[in-house]
Amino acid sequence: MKQRIISALQPALFWLKRRSMQSRLVTAYIVIILIPSIIISNYFFNEISKTYTRDAVKQSQFMLELEKFHIQKQIEVMDSAAQITRLDQELIDYLTLSEEPGTIELLELSRGTFADFSRIQFNNPSILHWRLFGNNPLIQEIWPIVFQEKRIEKEAWFAEASALGGAEMWVFQDGDRDIMKRYTSEPNVDQPKISLLREINEGGRHVGIISIEMLLKEFSPKTFAGIGDVDYQMMIMDDSGTLFMDQRRSISSDSEAFVKEVHRQFAGLQQSGEETSRFNVDDRSYLIAASPVERIGAHLINVISMEEPINHIAQLKKQIIAANIILILVLSIITYFLNSMILKGLRRLTDAMKKVRRGELNTTAPRLEESGEVGELAHHFNKLLQTINELIAQGVRKQAITKEAELRTLYSQIDSHFLYNTLENIKMLAEIENQRTISDVLTSLGGMMRYNFKWTGEYVKLKDEIRHIENYIEIMNIRFDEPVVLSLDIPPYFMELEVLKMSLQPLVENSIKYSWPDGGSQRREIKITVRDWEDSGVVITVADNGVGMDELLVSQINASIVAVGLQERERVGFERSEEKTEGIGLRNVHERILLYYGKPYGLEVFSVQGQYAKVVMRIPKVLLTGRGMDIEKAVDRR
Repeated sequence: MKQRIISALQPALFWLKRRSMQSRLVTAYIVIILIPSIIISNYFFNEISKTYTRDAVKQSQFMLELEKFHIQKQIEVMDSAAQITRLDQELIDYLTLSEEPGTIELLELSRGTFADFSRIQFNNPSILHWRLFGNNPLIQEIWPIVFQEKRIEKEAWFAEASALGGAEMWVFQDGDRDIMKRYTSEPNVDQPKISLLREINEGGRHVGIISIEMLLKEFSPKTFAGIGDVDYQMMIMDDSGTLFMDQRRSISSDSEAFVKEVHRQFAGLQQSGEETSRFNVDDRSYLIAASPVERIGAHLINVISMEEPINHIAQLKKQIIAANIILILVLSIITYFLNSMILKGLRRLTDAMKKVRRGELNTTAPRLEESGEVGELAHHFNKLLQTINELIAQGVRKQAITKEAELRTLYSQIDSHFLYNTLENIKMLAEIENQRTISDVLTSLGGMMRYNFKWTGEYVKLKDEIRHIENYIEIMNIRFDEPVVLSLDIPPYFMELEVLKMSLQPLVENSIKYSWPDGGSQRREIKITVRDWEDSGVVITVADNGVGMDELLVSQINASIVAVGLQERERVGFERSEEKTEGIGLRNVHERILLYYGKPYGLEVFSVQGQYAKVVMRIPKVLLTGRGMDIEKAVDRR
């Protein structure tokens, strides 16, 4: 048998040996590609059909799970809104009033609790209505939050919702009826919604009903996505069997027959326990998948049209046949030009090397279509050029760093010692001339300069910052007939406390600038107090006995301190102008504290007009080593 086969193939082998390389390759392509493709094409087509079906099932299940995840998030949003309403004691107290509220009380509720609810709803735009219905005739309706329960007594779900006993109830509705009766038109059926209802029961007595409503297009976006992908249609079926779907899109020409078949297929899935099934409507094939959403007592249904995959398979059969023929032709052409292409790639690579030899280092080897040795050679050539350029860049950077170091060396030849020595010489001259005041001021100025120049880090000991403030006040007292007195109420063990450098001096400077604008002969005093705050923090208070500020200005300054960005600072009344700069220094200190310590640390201003003004700084209790601990014990161990 074997000899017969060899004998039959010998003429073909003899003919093949006498043909050119191109002819041999074309013959090999026909034998290797065309004949096997005919044999296995039917098998592949069947497998492709099964693969499309499996992919459609997975896609449908994935879409359902993805939409269920979104629905669960929206359920949590609605449930959180209901919980917030139920736990607001002021709101519950309002619903259980025993006497009619006054105008002032209504205004306070409207500006306080109800304003907070309005802001919360504004921050949750997916919630359509956030309403509270009370059965107390003494309460006043506060639109759009609080309404009388009589407005919903005719709703089909009212009796059941009134007897929930603290449980929740989910209701699907075709439209959003205007309970405020501002319009007389019928509900908009294009805007179906879902409502979360929860009874409020106080002391065993029915008080009211919480209603959180959301449009289904927000609750389930893929169900009401509008005109879009026509290959699938998602819908929601409530516990009564009502289907909610986007009527503007349909994957079937006969919507009524399609809906009936969906009901029938869903009932079959419920009985069989299967997740998916296939069905036909108007000679079109569909795949249905369903998944329960237990909490709201509904099912999410997705129907995918299989028409496109079926047509695609039919087209694929034709494309495979055409592709085989084209492939053989293309491979024959490639074979003919293969050698010339390889030589062409080498010539292009040689040209690139010549450019590099002439010094054009930004040259790159051409991107060659060939793989193998020629392509690998071009790749390594590009890597070589990249390495050369990196080495050149490193040399340039080193040269720049060297130049910068030289400039720094020249600059540092005139250092801070020159200024210190000059101040010391002036101080000695003042002492020789018996100018004690000038000598003391120069001593304070020198201390301030040393403190400012010696900036080895962001943190200093509190005692160093206090000494800097004392020097600052001694210098500033030259300007005043009545000097400013600095009083310290700081336990000794707090002097080792870590503070941000130059964090207290701006507060003292603020007091000196604004506390005594008209002069006067009264005693001017700035007092710094340090006390423990909570478990691991301290409060540093800088207070003065100046003219103080009114409540409006204090609130504006506090708002400016915590304001984020120029736009918000302009909104609270502080911007870059000559008249409104009271909050700039304080804001800078506050931002540094937040940057290095985080919340809840920072500054806060207090004042009583005509009596005092004080700035309270809250920082963590940390030693200069960076460890939070009991400072008093740490100092005692020393």
